[in-house]
This record gives sequence, C-alpha cells and structure tokens, in this order.
Amino acid sequence: MALTFDHGGGVRSVAVPIPDNPLGHTLVYVVDTGRGPVLVDTGWDDPASWEALAEGLAAFGTSPGDVHGVLITHHHPDHHGLSGRVREASGAWVAMHAADIAIVRRTREARPERWFAYMAAKLEAAGAPEEHVAPLRAARGRTLPGLAPALPDREIVPGELLDLPGRRLRAVWTPGHTPGHVCLHLEEDHPAGSPGRGRLFSGDHLLPGITPHIGLYEDPDDATVTDPLGDYLASLERVGRLTPAEVLPAHQHPFGDAGARVQDLLAHHEHRLASLLSLLSEPLTPWQLATRMRWNRPWPEIPRASRDIAVSEAESHLRHLVKQGRAEPVPGTDPVTYVRTA
Repeated sequence: MALTFDHGGGVRSVAVPIPDNPLGHTLVYVVDTGRGPVLVDTGWDDPASWEALAEGLAAFGTSPGDVHGVLITHHHPDHHGLSGRVREASGAWVAMHAADIAIVRRTREARPERWFAYMAAKLEAAGAPEEHVAPLRAARGRTLPGLAPALPDREIVPGELLDLPGRRLRAVWTPGHTPGHVCLHLEEDHPAGSPGRGRLFSGDHLLPGITPHIGLYEDPDDATVTDPLGDYLASLERVGRLTPAEVLPAHQHPFGDAGARVQDLLAHHEHRLASLLSLLSEPLTPWQLATRMRWNRPWPEIPRASRDIAVSEAESHLRHLVKQGRAEPVPGTDPVTYVRTA
C-alpha cells in the first residue's frame, strides 16, 4: 500500500521508493489544477516505484493517465526517473530548467564508455589511487543506469508564474545541487493559516535533516571553472528571503521555519570550509583531503561509488576556497595539491 499524505489546499504527496538507497523514498507532490493533477517530481524509474506512484494517485481518485503536467526540480533519477512513463501514460508535458535540460540531452547522447573514461580521468587528476580507478577502465563496455532519461518538452523559467490554471506557482532558480535546480513557490495562503508566504516545494535544495550533496557540475566537453558551492550558498540566502510558511521537500518530511534551516546550512558549510583549511596546513590532493574529512562513517567503510561522490564534494569546497583566496594550488604538482594561503 502506497504511503500518501494530504497537505491541504489541493496538495498531496506519494512516497515513491528509491531502490537500495538510504534515503528510502522521494516525496512526489500532486498539485490539483483546473486542468488536472500536476506532479512535482516523479521518483525513480523502477517497477516498484511506478507501482507505488500509481497506487498513491489511485488513493487520491486519479491515475498516471490523468496527469496534466510534470514539474521536475532537477535532473537526478530519483526525481526525473519516471517522467517518461508518466508522459507515455497521459500525454503530460514535462518541464525542467534549461541548465538541467542540457544535462539530460548530453546524457542521452553520450556513449557509456565516454562517461567511464571521463570519470577515470577526473579521479586520476584528483589523486585517486590506481586500485580505485582501475575498475572504471574495466567497466567501459558496460552500460550505466539512467543514461536515457526523458527529454523535457517545456522549460521552467525562473521568476515566472507557471501555467497552472487556478494556482500561483512561481519558479525560483536555486543552483548548487545541480546547475538547473529549481524550487517552486506556491504563492497562496497556507491552508492551516500558518504565518509566512505560502509554501515552497524545495526539491533537494532545502531538506529538514540532510545536507544535500554539492559536487562539481560534470560536463566532459566543458572546461569552465564553476563554483557549485558558491552557487548553493547564494541560492540558500535567496530562498531564506522568501519566508515560506512551510517547506515541502523531496525527502524526509515537511517543515516550517525555512529561515532557521537556511542559517543551519550556511553555518554547516562555513564550519566545513574552516575544517578543510585546518587540514590544508600541508599540501593535499582532493583525494587525500576527502579521506581526512568527516563523513557519516569512517572512510574505509564508505563504498567505492560513494567515495567518488565524496571526492567531488571535497573538490567543490576546494574550488570555493580558491575562489575566496583562502587556498591555492601548489605549482608544479601532479596530481595537483592544494594548501591554505598564508
């Protein structure tokens, strides 16, 4: 039986499971409109996930075939995975921010071996040991999950009200977790009368008890030096100024006092940056830095794929420190090492 919630004011949600993932599920929101239900995210592309979504919609007296449109907060497969199946069932439009549409298009066009080669090169440049990189080379002939996501047919334009009859839903661009992540601000009175400015569908940008992953934006064909952590911190402050009465996140549970959560996350990242600077009293590669950072478990217990994510997060923090002038690469090192500035 699907786990469902009624949040009032024509907003409900379905907990769509994520297979083999500690997050457990994605909260897919169902928003009533004058033309039928519109989904905010869809969940992972898996038979059990599809069944849960269909059961949840049935509990609300509707079905995937009745869906009018799909709004995707960002391109990750636990949010965008089932969009194609929903569109096939209903003819619904699928909308996403242009920056993440570009990632979806690139992902669909790239051959799996291109990604394996790129990831191996990135890890080598970060100082990963040969025994960690070697499996990527050996796996180049394999396929990767999530390489054929549905291509959205509409663009979510930040600042504009979305075309949802009977609703006031405005897109807020919140890059950081992905380049095209958006939050969706429901500019309507809270159904329970809670003080604040409406409700915010926050995707992965703002979660009640989790700090979302902030890694590097991966594009094998683009050498632009981005600053995802800087983007995320600026996005947090932008969302804090909205002062919503309630936040409806994609994971865990709804919560109030978005401003307090924003301040918690800003403090968390500043503390992490300070901790990294203390580690950079000696030159370290991104890999060496990641092995010394504090994670939710000791480094030897972190699975191989999760280590890749950890290194990417270490690199995003390093890049932000370099941009701030608080750290610098050591000339002539290969793989490159970093040290804090005097």
